[in-house]
Amino acid sequence: MALMPVSDALAAVLAGVEPLPEQMVPLDEAHHRVLARDVAARRTQPPQAMSAMDGYAVRAADAAAIDSRLTVIGEVAAGRPFTGRVGAGEAVRIFTGGVVPDGADAVVIQEDTIADGKSVTIKEAAIVGRHIRPAGVDFREGDVLLRKGTRLTERDLALAAAMNHPQLAVCRRPKVAILATGDELVMPGATPGHGQIVYSNGFALHALARQEGAETIDLGIAADTLAATTAGIRRARESGADILITTGGASVGDHDLVQQALTDEGIAMAFWKIAMRPGKPMMHGRLGTMGVIGLPGNPVSSYVCAFLFMVPLIRALSGRSMIHHHRERAVLGRDLGANDQREDYLRARLDLRDDGTLVALPVSHQDSSLLANLAAAQVLLVRAPFAPKAEAGSPCEVLRLPV
Repeated sequence: MALMPVSDALAAVLAGVEPLPEQMVPLDEAHHRVLARDVAARRTQPPQAMSAMDGYAVRAADAAAIDSRLTVIGEVAAGRPFTGRVGAGEAVRIFTGGVVPDGADAVVIQEDTIADGKSVTIKEAAIVGRHIRPAGVDFREGDVLLRKGTRLTERDLALAAAMNHPQLAVCRRPKVAILATGDELVMPGATPGHGQIVYSNGFALHALARQEGAETIDLGIAADTLAATTAGIRRARESGADILITTGGASVGDHDLVQQALTDEGIAMAFWKIAMRPGKPMMHGRLGTMGVIGLPGNPVSSYVCAFLFMVPLIRALSGRSMIHHHRERAVLGRDLGANDQREDYLRARLDLRDDGTLVALPVSHQDSSLLANLAAAQVLLVRAPFAPKAEAGSPCEVLRLPV
């Protein structure tokens, strides 16, 4: 099979994907969940005109002149309104958040007054509307302030609470099952035998999936046998996974059994080679509603492919309005040679010049096994297939990696 362009591969991964069903969750459990419906205010905020400062509620006409002396007829505190009306020559002591009483149209802050028993002397002329928050200045009942597809921040939760919503309709979290393959893998803390390596891919994949709002299921490490690999795939199906991620065994060697196991289980393979670097031997297919992404075993290839393909798939299933990674403009920090037929995703550090220009400096060694360089990178520098050589200072595009 010919190498598939990255854009076509991503389109295949996302083809036909719909957001998962909605569920109602309490506000306390809605952080970083994705709204399944628009959310409209159930009340007006503030419901009445309220004071923005401590001072005196007055009629501006009565307090327009310095040294105006007014009679204090009552007091307003937050949650304790004044039931009377402010008339000519009168004032009401008011505190921040207090409802402005009928008849008053201005607040004079306490620093601009001199209180004397039952009267107050005005030392700064009042202006109509000053230090008053009008009713509905924040929002009004019926205003749609949170949109379907929004991933809820802590600020969104505060807004939803103020709109009087104790719970919200959100999309179900995608379930991502992760299966590693390879006789050579041992867990961190173990002593690797001859020819063995410490397993690292899964820790990044679980964290990346959870950061995007998914639940993860650890299927462990399958031995390099068809039976073990098949058993792992079946456990993913039984767990109700929406996405199965395999890592390793995606190439074409005698011991790379993932593709055979997936095919034997009835998974229709959309592709298994992509025109990208790192990550050419990546697979994708579907088994019923479960999407399958077979990642390469090299740790950098595994992570880059997961970032480029697994993350948008999780976002689509989560109902996010923004699915694709945002590309930013930068300039090259060093010369680069001409590219071949594969789209390159170079690990790079990012610097900010005094003039605001972003500078992307590719790390010196781009081998797909080098985790230290991946950990040091802030961005992936994207180079199109057959891009000509480029000098330092030339424009480029980058994708920011998660922090």
